[in-house]
Parts: sequence; structure tokens; C-alpha cells
Amino acid sequence: MLDGIDYWEELRESPSQMEICVAIFANVLELDAQGEPVNEKYAERRAATYLYSYCTGKLPPGEPRIEPWECRLY
Repeated sequence: MLDGIDYWEELRESPSQMEICVAIFANVLELDAQGEPVNEKYAERRAATYLYSYCTGKLPPGEPRIEPWECRLY
């Protein structure tokens, strides 16, 4: 999803965006009864969706908007 996007440059200029990416990953991630992740690829995709949107100003094709609860910092 992020191929061809110079997101590292964007993150260096605005490190709070990295914090939001981590928050999205952590808020979306689900763990099973043993504490093992059950949807880590989905959580990774949601964080990448945010980063794509931040860098390009639009959502990746077919991806739903980031919900407020996904990027909430606790």
C-alpha cells in the first residue's frame, strides 16, 4: 500500500504522526485468551491506511475511513 510513498520523510517532519500510527495499530489489535494477536495484519493495514491518507490526502482504494476510536491516544 505504501510503495512509492516517501512516508519516512513525512514522519521525520511530523513525529506525532508516527504516534498516531502506533495508536491505530494498538487500538485495532485483538488478542486471544493467551495474549496472542489474532489480527495483526489487519491492524498493520489500518495503520498503513492512515499513513497513506496523511501522505497523499486521500484514502487507498477500497479502504474505509479511519474511525475516531482507532486513532485515540490513551
